[in-house]
Amino acid sequence: MGLVKAIVTVGLKPGVLDVQGKAVAGALKELGFGAVADARVGKRIEITLDGNLDPATAEAQVREMCEKLLANTVIESYRVEIAH
Repeated sequence: MGLVKAIVTVGLKPGVLDVQGKAVAGALKELGFGAVADARVGKRIEITLDGNLDPATAEAQVREMCEKLLANTVIESYRVEIAH
């Protein structure tokens, strides 16, 4: 199987104040993009796993990485995609 690529998207949970997102939305409005109602800022992490991992095992390992390090699960949610 070789290399497996995982894409993790992390963002603040609904209801958590996104100060960066508010700043981005405000700046976009000031630049003339009046239709912007809100913005949320997150992060994307690409991870390449080496080994003979099937997609389910790779996803389980990446989810564990998210729970332990990549996301603050008290205020953030995450999504894992395994590239096939």
